[in-house]
Amino acid sequence: MKQNKEPKGEELSTLHSPLSTNHIYPIFDRMLAREDKEQLLKQHSVMIWFTGLSGSGKSTIAIALERELHKRGLLCRILDGDNIRSGINNNLGFSEADRVENIRRIAEVSKLFIDSGIITIAAFISPNNDIREMAANIIGQDDFLEIYVSTPLAECEKRDVKGLYAKARKGEIKNFTGISAPFEAPLHPALELDTSKLSLEESVNRLLELILPKVKR
Repeated sequence: MKQNKEPKGEELSTLHSPLSTNHIYPIFDRMLAREDKEQLLKQHSVMIWFTGLSGSGKSTIAIALERELHKRGLLCRILDGDNIRSGINNNLGFSEADRVENIRRIAEVSKLFIDSGIITIAAFISPNNDIREMAANIIGQDDFLEIYVSTPLAECEKRDVKGLYAKARKGEIKNFTGISAPFEAPLHPALELDTSKLSLEESVNRLLELILPKVKR
């Protein structure tokens, strides 16, 4: 009697490897296109990526911007650092490798929203140019608006709403951006906002001037 041959060794590892793409067949070519979703929503999607130190005002501006766009009948989705790390990325720490993976996953999720015609707003420290460039390449350079919230460290530390800077100064938080880990300012941001000089209303108005011509159909 002929016996079924069981996979072994390298064959077995290939069958069960999460990295194997032998059995993946994307159906993108059969799905409705981004243009179909944008026509339905009567808007163009775009990625608004806020970067800056903790306490610089990224989330506050993002929330205010979402409300203003919503008032104008535009569908948005905010992706915020703390929300993402408490959910889809709750298995990641703050090592260099985990920071990269954190942003990579966020960029992939953002691309799904962009392809669904949704204006996507991200608020993440994303501390260096390489990591932001990776996100822009995943999402698409033409759809990526980098907004640098350039509030100085001294002002961010003075606010310290979450008490994080105090803990970082004591050594209780390792690899904390601005204290024990570096932050690279964007080279060519679409817009720079310093919330130590600009009010929330002024910041949002500058954003609207940039964004509305790009998202209205």
